[in-house]
Amino acid sequence: MRITDLLDKRSISLTGTPKTKSEALDQIIDLMVKSGKINDREAYRAQVYEREEESTTGIGEGIAIPHGKCDAVTKPGLAAMVIKDGVEFDSLDGQPVSLMFLIAAPNTKDNVHLDVLSKLSVLLMDEEFADDLRNARSVEDFLSIVDQADEEQSDIDERLADTNMDAADGFKILAVTSCPTGIAHTYMAAEGIEKAAKAKNCFIKVETRGSGGAKNVLTDEEIRDADCIIVAADAQVPMERFDGKKVIECQVSDGISKADKLVEQAVSGNVPVYHGTGEGTSASSGSAKSGGVGHKIYTQLMNGVSHMLPFVVGGGILIAIAFLIDGLSVDLNALPADQRADFGTITPLAALFKGIGDTAFGFMLPVLAGFIAMAIGDRPALAVGFVGGMIASGGKSGFLGALVAGFAAGYIILGLRKICGKLPQAIEKIAPVLLYPVFGILIMGLLMNFVVEPIMGGINTALNTGLSNMGETSKVLVGLILGGMMAIDMGGPFNKAAYVFGTASIAAGNYDIMAAVMIGGMTPPCAIALATLLFKNKFTKEQRETGPTNFIMGLAFITEGAIPFAASDPLHVLPACIAGSAVAGALSMAFNCTLMAPHGGIFVFPVVGNALLYLAALVVGTVISALLLGLLKKKVD
Repeated sequence: MRITDLLDKRSISLTGTPKTKSEALDQIIDLMVKSGKINDREAYRAQVYEREEESTTGIGEGIAIPHGKCDAVTKPGLAAMVIKDGVEFDSLDGQPVSLMFLIAAPNTKDNVHLDVLSKLSVLLMDEEFADDLRNARSVEDFLSIVDQADEEQSDIDERLADTNMDAADGFKILAVTSCPTGIAHTYMAAEGIEKAAKAKNCFIKVETRGSGGAKNVLTDEEIRDADCIIVAADAQVPMERFDGKKVIECQVSDGISKADKLVEQAVSGNVPVYHGTGEGTSASSGSAKSGGVGHKIYTQLMNGVSHMLPFVVGGGILIAIAFLIDGLSVDLNALPADQRADFGTITPLAALFKGIGDTAFGFMLPVLAGFIAMAIGDRPALAVGFVGGMIASGGKSGFLGALVAGFAAGYIILGLRKICGKLPQAIEKIAPVLLYPVFGILIMGLLMNFVVEPIMGGINTALNTGLSNMGETSKVLVGLILGGMMAIDMGGPFNKAAYVFGTASIAAGNYDIMAAVMIGGMTPPCAIALATLLFKNKFTKEQRETGPTNFIMGLAFITEGAIPFAASDPLHVLPACIAGSAVAGALSMAFNCTLMAPHGGIFVFPVVGNALLYLAALVVGTVISALLLGLLKKKVD
């Protein structure tokens, strides 16, 4: 397959005039759609934007290679756009983009197109080739330039594999490159590092870990004889094989824009020695380093939250069922006051469900802290985080204490790793199985008992007491804010922050908070489904066909069903959804609705306090958002 096989004359524009990055992406996505290789524009567009949020695809030198891989792509394809005046694109070098290639990759096992896409990525690093494309006189001329370069350039994996370390003299460098999608940046980083190493007269071999799998894999002998190893990766890479070697870990984008500096650092010898945990594959730190400090903290927090949620959802719903069983079996008003506190465990069946649910719920904070810690300090930090989370769970600090324990455990292990790196090699080898757990757990225990519990426990107690003692006006305001947060990014940081706050409130006995959170998350999909029925001229044919399915997703509390609609028109869809969700959350609080389950949507309505009013709040929020969508969105031709 050749590069031109993926291009279509309809998907090439030599006169692009976008004013912003989002306009550039939308215009080149429309070019891709014209080629007939996309069956769902909005789904594909959402995937392209999601990839862009991970890290910019503006690689520098005026070039951007956005890409998306999903079921919406029927055939692999390329779209190209020349932007004569350039457009700001948050590129790695801060320069405007004047040449864009958009990649569409189908979500299939057939990856024959990946070699072609990797070759194009490498070709674009040739300034002369890129300039020729910018100056193409016609679409036919553009295609001819691509075809000629394709004919002359060999495949990068073949070229990288054509190495013989045994016959090499001088400094020996090995490298591994990998990006989350494994399509473009993986190979561009490999090309950049290869060129930089050869310019310094160094031997170089690069292992590429793309969507087509690992190629040119480094052998044990090569690793043993290497002077330095560069791991430029934003995806998981097997790292244990590099134990005891000098390793530079960085983002995959650094392999493209900072290859010279990476090679200079490797040759200088000022490189830390990598020490594995002896427990298999670990993620490259490149993944943790991508983005700023805020992004790193968010990804570490989400690692804990994602592992915690099964315990919260499973345990919470079982507890809710226990209350439902007792509610159907016992007249609460007829019970003596001293027995009402046992509600949920009065009947044997309810007690069984409650016991199982409480056990699952008990793992919530230890798992949260443990997996936050693991995201920072790898597996040795897991046990330390579990212990810190368990202390928080049994003490007064609760959810806030577990958060602090998770981050503290990760950095405790990082500190111990640096200290143990200076010990004799014989002792250093046993550190992961002996020194890290013993000293890590001891330090964590002291920290939790003498610092975290007194401080965070006081804050947590004051917060929960304040929520419990809130007046009606304050509660409505809290519901307004939390409901709106659920619709701001629909599964992103704001949404997750509100949801985590709601689940933590369940553990503290504030069930009205979770009710406002869930109804805020149910409203956007339901509103979009209703709007597609009421205002057909405001949505495309595809949106009208898929819109009603959002009723199911919304009623099941799956807010993400609204994402494709919000991504296609965020300036009009998001304000409408936020308004309706905020009103629904406020009404839930005003009606004193409660929810003891952290998930489930309409399926847990039987255990909702004031269920009819809760349903009314959902209907009002849905109608408000739907009417605003009809008012704000423009007509679709």
